Amino acid sequence: MQLQAFLITFREVLEALLIVGIITTYLKRTDNKKFVKYVWMGAGLAVAASYFIALLFQVVFTGFAAMGSEIYLKIGIMFVSAILLTQMVFWMAEHSKDIKSSVEGKMGQFITAGNVIGMVIHSFLVVIREGVETVFFFAAITGGNIGQAMQGWGAISGAAAAALVSYMFFKGTMRISLKAFFKTTGVFIVLIAAGLLVQGVGILQDIKLLGSVIPHLYDITWLLPEHPIDYEHYLRDTGTAPLLSGDIGIFLKAFLGYSSMPSIEEVIVYLGYYVVIYLFVSSKQPSARIKAEPEKKVLQANNQ
Repeated sequence: MQLQAFLITFREVLEALLIVGIITTYLKRTDNKKFVKYVWMGAGLAVAASYFIALLFQVVFTGFAAMGSEIYLKIGIMFVSAILLTQMVFWMAEHSKDIKSSVEGKMGQFITAGNVIGMVIHSFLVVIREGVETVFFFAAITGGNIGQAMQGWGAISGAAAAALVSYMFFKGTMRISLKAFFKTTGVFIVLIAAGLLVQGVGILQDIKLLGSVIPHLYDITWLLPEHPIDYEHYLRDTGTAPLLSGDIGIFLKAFLGYSSMPSIEEVIVYLGYYVVIYLFVSSKQPSARIKAEPEKKVLQANNQ
């Protein structure tokens, strides 16, 4: 869970800091440093609002728990989070290349109009979006205990790493391609999303809301049990210990949705998710080549 929290926090905080950094750098470069304080004001308000949203979410979850319905909220959070994580990855991969020009253009309009309120609201919305997503994703990976994720080493180190990378990036000591960077981190986020989908399906089957044609497609508990308890039970029942520890299994279950005895539906959902991702990526590549072709012809014409 902590590794998931690290990746999610690192990704979300870095996105927010990069956009805020682009805004403040642009303001300083165009001799509008006096507006920087308003940008940080909006960002600070968004952080505070995100904290209160986390508290409100926890209250709502506690209410569901009191009614004995928290399991349904958990399932919904898992599925919605998987969709949001996937959408977030592809949106950033597609827009990271032109995000700088887009943000600077928006700030240029605010400066021209002298719209200080617009600057505050814009920076607030940039940060609050990342904050709300983080709250939602933390709820998904912890089963509703947001505080557990916020207080662990994953969230703290993720935020610290994001701040360090952002600082080095804007100081010029780190030269990286944002598009390549977000694609790389996106791979791990997609793995988390796939794991959440499978866990959601597994819980639906556990509470009998979803049946199964083949409840256990295979059983590799002898190799890698998904929990220390499974390790102990296998040792008790067979007299031999599994090859790998149940602690490894519980880590992989939390991170990737691993199961030593998955149903056929879980396997189909897991593999099907990657098939959909592959088809989506493949459909995007031809359009990118088509878009690049006219630019190539213009360059060739200019060279001639």
